[in-house]
Amino acid sequence: MTRRLTLLFAIAGGAAVGNLYWAQPLLDFIARDLRTNTAAAGALVTSTQLGYATGVLLLVPLGDVLNRRLLVPVAMLCAAAALLASALAPTFAVLLATLALVGLTTVAGQILAPLAGDLADDATRGRVVGTVVSGILTGILVSRTVSGLIAGAAGWRAIYVVAALLAIVLAMLLRRAIPDLPPRTRLRYPALIASVFGIVRREAAVRWSLVLGGTSFGVFTMFWTALTFLLSAPPFSFSVTAIGLFGLIGLAGAIAAQRAGRLADRGLGLPAIGAAWLLVLVSFVVAGLGGASVAVVVVAIVLLDVAIQGHNILVQSRMFQIDPAARSRINTAFVTNNFVWGAVGSALAAVLWEAGGWSVICIAGAVLSGFAFTVWLVGRRGPLAVGTERAASR
Repeated sequence: MTRRLTLLFAIAGGAAVGNLYWAQPLLDFIARDLRTNTAAAGALVTSTQLGYATGVLLLVPLGDVLNRRLLVPVAMLCAAAALLASALAPTFAVLLATLALVGLTTVAGQILAPLAGDLADDATRGRVVGTVVSGILTGILVSRTVSGLIAGAAGWRAIYVVAALLAIVLAMLLRRAIPDLPPRTRLRYPALIASVFGIVRREAAVRWSLVLGGTSFGVFTMFWTALTFLLSAPPFSFSVTAIGLFGLIGLAGAIAAQRAGRLADRGLGLPAIGAAWLLVLVSFVVAGLGGASVAVVVVAIVLLDVAIQGHNILVQSRMFQIDPAARSRINTAFVTNNFVWGAVGSALAAVLWEAGGWSVICIAGAVLSGFAFTVWLVGRRGPLAVGTERAASR
């Protein structure tokens, strides 16, 4: 796993997952253009994430049984077609459907992450996976900024055209760069999908990790969806370009994610997960106390992104150790679970915003953070520790 290949994986993964978030800072803009309300426009993010969860469940397990040198480029070309369809969507209902297709097909990043784990050696696996996943997380954040800039200059449809062209270029590069590897296992497709659920049933450490991962992603998407509502409304009333620039603030989290991979290599992942949840709790307290101040909101964004993104790397790295022959299927369980709860978080943001605005969002985030910290506290001497210890003895 060379530095050049690691960088290409990180860029491609970031570009792929960024497709899920082009609409997030543009919800108010798209709502006005397609003649609907902002709360209804929040369904665009939810639809994309549910499509993504479905795509991850149905397509990512194929990484354990097919040649990924072909699978990844084909997935990216299918995503490019769905992106072009979104750019041409004439109505809100059509856009809702095409964005679900974007989510369904833009799964290349989640095939590349376990592939990076396969190609890396034991001593550097945490760092390599951390770099690739930090690229994916950077794509989530930078997509908001790029989306705001392009939409401000050329309209919201232009971003989907640009994203489609980028996907085509990356598909060509990856077709040449990915090594030709034999499948990790041989299973028929129904048995392959069933084995994802079998791993979850068999491994208590996987189940506990899914609770932590799902909660973190639900909290993350709830915060960022609600942040768009906050910044679009008085007293801020920011433009889509300005709202998109807030995504750059979260890049600190991508740097933290790479560092978190090194903590995993040093055997410090489990205590660091607990520390991450305490930091998430602090970030919501800060956000709730300073929702009328841009400076305080910025501090909350940095704290939340550092905590959530570092946390996800730590959890994912530990899960990859449980069964090396099933990394794609373990990643399927992890990402499908995350994005189902991410969709719930986006929907919850719209409901809570209507119910009580920013303060209610922050209270919900603090409560969920306390729940996840309790799960970690109970599991750290039981399933969360035992699963990795058993994997290390294999």
